[in-house]
Amino acid sequence: MKKREFDVIILGATGFTGRLVAEHLLATYGVSGSLRWAIAGRNPEKLGQIKQALGPGADALPIIVAESHDADSICALVKRTQVVASTVGPYSIHGNELVAACARFGTHYCDLAGEVPWIRRMIDAHSGVAKRSGAVLVNCCGFDSIPSDIGVWFMQREAQERFGQPLQKIHFCVEDFSGGLSGGTAASMMEVIEEARGDRRCARLLMNPYSLNPRNNASGLDQRDAVGFGHDEILDTWVAPFLMAGINTRIVRRSNALLGNAYGKDFRYAEYLGTGSGPTGLLKAAAVSGAMATLFVSAAFAPTRALLKRFALPSPGEGPNEKERNDGFYRIVLAGMDAEGRVLRGEVTGDRDPGYGSTSRMLGEAAVCLSNLDTDTEKTPGGFLTPAAAMGDALLDRLQRNAGLGFEIKSQLD
Repeated sequence: MKKREFDVIILGATGFTGRLVAEHLLATYGVSGSLRWAIAGRNPEKLGQIKQALGPGADALPIIVAESHDADSICALVKRTQVVASTVGPYSIHGNELVAACARFGTHYCDLAGEVPWIRRMIDAHSGVAKRSGAVLVNCCGFDSIPSDIGVWFMQREAQERFGQPLQKIHFCVEDFSGGLSGGTAASMMEVIEEARGDRRCARLLMNPYSLNPRNNASGLDQRDAVGFGHDEILDTWVAPFLMAGINTRIVRRSNALLGNAYGKDFRYAEYLGTGSGPTGLLKAAAVSGAMATLFVSAAFAPTRALLKRFALPSPGEGPNEKERNDGFYRIVLAGMDAEGRVLRGEVTGDRDPGYGSTSRMLGEAAVCLSNLDTDTEKTPGGFLTPAAAMGDALLDRLQRNAGLGFEIKSQLD
């Protein structure tokens, strides 16, 4: 790609998560250094306030005014930068024009989308254009789904080095965390549920474990995501459904397909929330499973969905204070088994709350990584890729150096 005025533009910088991404880029790369970046949004006054709030180091930070539903302003924005990092969700409402423009003008793109039907529509509508222009478009660059996707990439890389073959199945388990659901994630979840209630095709996509795979590689051994509780033998813990499994598992399966079935044609993947061992773990798993069922039943009907939005779920733009973000953390266990029965256990850890502190840094590093595709990785083809398929080891390295994530093998059983 020919060099443009900026390496990265953060669209949605006046929102809560967008501001955190800007804080991360400022603290990590400065303004007048090697990374040429800017903040963008629809309100110039609010952009100025954000710039001022970032502190004296942001004096030279450029501001760009663009509105997500104004095609002309969006086209003008994407022509100026190598990469757009978007925090403007729900993406099914605010993301269409931006994705179309990036695909058309060869601008790389990353976001925090967790909306399976919308991602499928964008792939179907713009994949051909993006491949021709060279634009690399990567959805799900926050807590959903980087720990899952890059975690599996890391586990499979280690399995190849240790065993000479991939892990035939991997189970992902959130064992411990501190931090809540982000307002943007909650809004996107409600938007998907509302769409599925009125569109059977959307509902079928949500039920299909391979709904984000390329059309010519859209089948496998996995079934529906877990809806109840049970005991997982590989993880050796009681488990309950994990809220983000519906998007994470599909991104991991898409990665395998895009990588030429590097994990194997018979690769299986599942995600859970771990609740511990013994009777206490069983009771916790049952309680979490019941709470999840209540949440989704309540969200399926308009009156109770409205109550959830108003009283139970965080609103977009809201978030924890700095101390709460910094005190947050998460620990994920990944346990895999190869065709010979050998087991590998690893961990993915984050040193900030998953919904905001860690997510904002993951998105920022994904954007910087995309802006360095020609130097950090081999030539990457255009199109809709995943974090692992687009960036792989280059992103893994950046996450560990700059985003507070850890990836570690804990045990090996031959």
